[in-house]
Amino acid sequence: MRLLIATDAWHPQVNGVVRSLEETSSVLPEFGIEPELLTPSRFRTVPLPTYKEIRVALAHSLGVGRIIEAGRFDAIHIATEGPVGMATRRACLDRGLTFTTSYHTRFPEYLRARTALPLGISYAWLRRFHNAGAATMVSTASLRAELAGRGFNRLVAWSRGVDTNLFRPRARDALDLPGPIFLYVGRLAVEKNVGAFLGLDLPGTKVVVGDGPDRAALAARHPDAVFLGLKTGEELARIYAAADAFVFPSLTDTFGLVLLEALACGVPVAAFPVAGPVDVVGHAPVGVLDNDLRQAALAALAIPRDRCREFAVGRSWRKCAAEFTAHLAPTRGAASSATARTKGGQDARFAAARPSPSGT
Repeated sequence: MRLLIATDAWHPQVNGVVRSLEETSSVLPEFGIEPELLTPSRFRTVPLPTYKEIRVALAHSLGVGRIIEAGRFDAIHIATEGPVGMATRRACLDRGLTFTTSYHTRFPEYLRARTALPLGISYAWLRRFHNAGAATMVSTASLRAELAGRGFNRLVAWSRGVDTNLFRPRARDALDLPGPIFLYVGRLAVEKNVGAFLGLDLPGTKVVVGDGPDRAALAARHPDAVFLGLKTGEELARIYAAADAFVFPSLTDTFGLVLLEALACGVPVAAFPVAGPVDVVGHAPVGVLDNDLRQAALAALAIPRDRCREFAVGRSWRKCAAEFTAHLAPTRGAASSATARTKGGQDARFAAARPSPSGT
């Protein structure tokens, strides 16, 4: 089965969307699925205004349509609502092809923080974008309920996982700093609310890993914090393992993969009791969710590290890929002339890619 995944978020970006698509795509061949990613690298790009680290593709539905026709895909998934996603959506609608989408990012809240655009306008556009698909995949129950209340249809669950081989407890020698060490990992932008963490009166050292448009301003306002820049792979995993608590100040994330990465390294979590942390941590004794983020950070220090690791081990990317695969919809024409059909009219190769209950 051939699958096209269209996304505006891809390397060199480092974020949860890229990580989710990368990890899921790497597992899909186990389900008999051959994924092809349609990313900004296939188009001319320009810097995103106010966030020049991200480049926006100058994608057009005509060019994307030619890619779809040449690829003869059995299923099409649109992961983002940017130019690549919009062009793919338009190309599918013009050709009468069914597609699925996923909702990763609270763009309405981000836009309001940057431009004061009313939420109603941006949510109306997003609702129209996603409701044209056969299903919209969301990462948490809270997000699913919220979007349903805003008129989004056909919402289905696609959770997230963690690489527990990479992110694991290690020798805690990566950070030679006064303890306890409170760590933040993520993008340094207004929507991440990093200032709420850096402004806390905490003992020890605050460490920030990541980059973004607010880095210089945050570093200038908080000279007591240690800014390490962007880190990935083994280096990032060693930094996680050296921390005493992971502080997640975001109020807008739809999930927060970094929460699972920290827990897999044995690091307890402190966060606000909002969607994302509530869905990932909930009432599990691996983190503290409190409107007083300082109190949450201090209380998290008492949580046993082995408990955090045990919690994260059950969150595999294979299980997430099985959910993703189960929600894909066959296009109505990409391979219909070349493959046999089941009694229900579904492409036989598509049906074969469905995960069995025992395979999840």
